Amino acid sequence: TRVENGSGSAEEPEYLRLSLREFLNLFATADPAPAGGSAAALAVSLAAGLCAKAARLSRRQLPDAAELAAVAEALRDRAASLSQADAAGYGRVISAQRSSRELDPFDRRRRIDAALLEAAETPTEIAELGAKVGDLAAHVAEDGNPNLLGDVVTAALLAEAGVASASALVMINLEGMPGDARLARVSIAVARSTSSAARAQRVLQR
Repeated sequence: TRVENGSGSAEEPEYLRLSLREFLNLFATADPAPAGGSAAALAVSLAAGLCAKAARLSRRQLPDAAELAAVAEALRDRAASLSQADAAGYGRVISAQRSSRELDPFDRRRRIDAALLEAAETPTEIAELGAKVGDLAAHVAEDGNPNLLGDVVTAALLAEAGVASASALVMINLEGMPGDARLARVSIAVARSTSSAARAQRVLQR
């Protein structure tokens, strides 16, 4: 299934309707997207899914296990949807770069910068979602079913990787724009996810 992207240019696949094999194959093509941002969103989504599983199987240890599972599933679904949104944003950057070749240098730079500013929003959200998933993974690792420890440690590490990757993309998109508040937001997300991953891994050493 294919849908028009937000820029109205080339069609892009509707990722969540593809088989896993089809989706993964897209990352290896020569097409601009899906790329790093979609992969970061996928990592966060997988991490959230593992948290939902571990919470659901921690009813004896966690009185709010059902609520935690529901939160994790909401985070999973939102992160998964951002794999498409990031590809669409990146597509608009590519479109701006190509369509502005005939403009004077100032107007060309302004159009590309506008697309980059917009494209930075999705990886910022991915990073912040990943930080929330990391917090959840650390909590379940510390207080949940010990038989699911491997799953939530994996979740914490996947979330950390997704946050770090999304943060890097934000920094690339906002290069030369040091005052943009999203740089501080992703920095906070990175610190949170790093701390959460460390908390989860410390449980292994008990």
